[in-house]
Amino acid sequence: MYPLLKRIFDILFAAIGLIVLSPLLLPIILFLRVTAEGEVFYRQKRVGYQNRHFGIWKFATMLKNSPNMGTGSLTLRGDPRVTPIGRFLRKTKINELPQLINVLTGEMSFVGPRPQMQVDFDVYPPQVRETIYSVTPGITGIGSIVFRDEERLLSRPGIDPKIFYAEHIAPYKGALEMWYLHRRSFYVDFMILLLTAGAIITPSSDLHFKIFPDLPAFPEKLKA
Repeated sequence: MYPLLKRIFDILFAAIGLIVLSPLLLPIILFLRVTAEGEVFYRQKRVGYQNRHFGIWKFATMLKNSPNMGTGSLTLRGDPRVTPIGRFLRKTKINELPQLINVLTGEMSFVGPRPQMQVDFDVYPPQVRETIYSVTPGITGIGSIVFRDEERLLSRPGIDPKIFYAEHIAPYKGALEMWYLHRRSFYVDFMILLLTAGAIITPSSDLHFKIFPDLPAFPEKLKA
């Protein structure tokens, strides 16, 4: 019953969201078309339900050849590949709104494990890779909230971002997603949606650890 009701919720509110947000989305589409490189949307291949690939919709925020430049799939704070308007869209998470299309088509849900590129998915521990997408991936999830400032972590001086991600961030992200898989419910999904909105307004908040006291402890290597 829960998956069916969740799917009905996704369809209903994705459709409402696209209609209500159209006064915001249409000017952004026009502005992106006439600025930067003229790209409006960026469709990136991600690993989804049952480990099948799909194209995730986003507003274009980076240079066209970004995946073949710099740190590849990882974005650092002040990354020169991000366009000026892209910085604003990424900070406010407006760049994620086109994923309402993915929700309508059933490739994504509002809440679920965040879909990864194959190169990042392969970094997850084996047990996580085997089970993480037994549910539909989401626009937001507990990993998105905890790692809302991932760019800052990857921009620390003296580290190799790719090694740091593989050794410290990916294992903890995997643990968070496994936590969600074992506890998902309407209550958990609703609180994650509220926490997502709160994280945009107050990025430094650790309210998620108070709402969900049984979350895996934040690793010492990721602090400071």
